[in-house]
Amino acid sequence: MSIVIAVSGPPASGKSTYAKIISKEFGLRLFSTGSAFREIAKKLNLSLEEFHSLAEKNYEYDIIVDKMALEEAKKGNIVVEGHLACWLLKDIADLKIYVTAPLNERIKRLMEREGKSYEKAKEEILSRERSNKKRYLEIYGINIDDFSSIDIMINTALFDIDDIAKILISIIKTYLSKKNASISYSR
Repeated sequence: MSIVIAVSGPPASGKSTYAKIISKEFGLRLFSTGSAFREIAKKLNLSLEEFHSLAEKNYEYDIIVDKMALEEAKKGNIVVEGHLACWLLKDIADLKIYVTAPLNERIKRLMEREGKSYEKAKEEILSRERSNKKRYLEIYGINIDDFSSIDIMINTALFDIDDIAKILISIIKTYLSKKNASISYSR
């Protein structure tokens, strides 16, 4: 049996953290569109903010990374993490998980993670959100404020990392047991 899990959310919501935990817990491969995007930015010797500005003008970068994510997802047994993953993989992913947190919590996380000031972290998050919304709408016609195809949405500020991980792992285990049961019964 193969499974594809998509994990999306706004900047500093916990996408990478929970995607890594899920992939490790279930022995799944991990593909991070954010990491792929950062690698391209690094190769071009640009900051992430500069690269987002470039990507707004040249959609080829989004298209390259998104095609990579789709190809990896088609192979199965993977967690695909990224801002657009749940929408991009809506017809492929078995489970689409959206993690979020209030803006102030996300600012605090970015400040701690990258040693930025409050204003700089806030500016970066809001800039990335605007850039992502604009590009995804223009490139794919996808409104990332439409959560109708999301299976699971969780506010990661409500509990600590371990508790959120336990909740998500429990949901995935339940899904897998139901999926296995339906495969057994359909024979």
